[in-house]
Amino acid sequence: MNELEKTLREGGKLIAFIVGGDPSPDKSYKIASGVIEAGADVLEVGLPFSDPLADGPTIQKASERALKAGMNTDKYFKLIKRVRDTYETPLVCLTYYNIILQYGLEKFAQKAAYSGLDGIIVPDLPYEESEAFRKTLKKQSVDFIFLVAETTPPSRMKKIASAASGFIYVVSLLGTTGARKNVAANVKKTIARIRDETDLPLAVGFGISSPENVSEVMSFGADAAIVGSAIVKLAHEKGTVGLHDYVASLKKAAAGSRAIAKHLRV
Repeated sequence: MNELEKTLREGGKLIAFIVGGDPSPDKSYKIASGVIEAGADVLEVGLPFSDPLADGPTIQKASERALKAGMNTDKYFKLIKRVRDTYETPLVCLTYYNIILQYGLEKFAQKAAYSGLDGIIVPDLPYEESEAFRKTLKKQSVDFIFLVAETTPPSRMKKIASAASGFIYVVSLLGTTGARKNVAANVKKTIARIRDETDLPLAVGFGISSPENVSEVMSFGADAAIVGSAIVKLAHEKGTVGLHDYVASLKKAAAGSRAIAKHLRV
């Protein structure tokens, strides 16, 4: 069991997402520090890609800003290493397979481990095509994190559950990322379905933007809530000003729901 799974297994956790290099490597380091110090249990850092299919407009624009500022894969790993040298918080990369393929699977996995990444999410790499990269990451003790949704067929969900490590990312809605007012009620059914197949921690993302959303997904039986677009938007508009209080409020909601999450895991 790697550190990522250990951390999330306790329940009541907050995973915060930022875009690496937005608006610059130095400033994104300050944003990462602020988010961690405000209470995020896991930091997910996006490695910008020119065509982020799973991301909504907020994260797409952040990726564009980061790329214009010169962010690339090598600079991304330097940023992660800088965060890792300062904090013990588990770190997760979200990126797209074309970047990994161009960089080289072995090289990417080695640099991921050296920089201090605990896990990697690749939204456009389906289970059926993931084995080579999963094996490469496993040699470096880096988790490959799968996404599941309400549309995931039972047979495929079973395969994903058997191959997953770290945690499983439960997509709360169909479409791209972005803040929403309410969490779809069918997330509860999706959590119950995957819970029948694995005891790995489950984290719900896509559309989570308020303490009320966080409490809601915990009541559905999630171990963690993932908040991305709202944090990216606030960081862009106000920098680190106001970010601490916002993230702290999300963490408070997550921690307050810990008893519910742990009860629903039994």
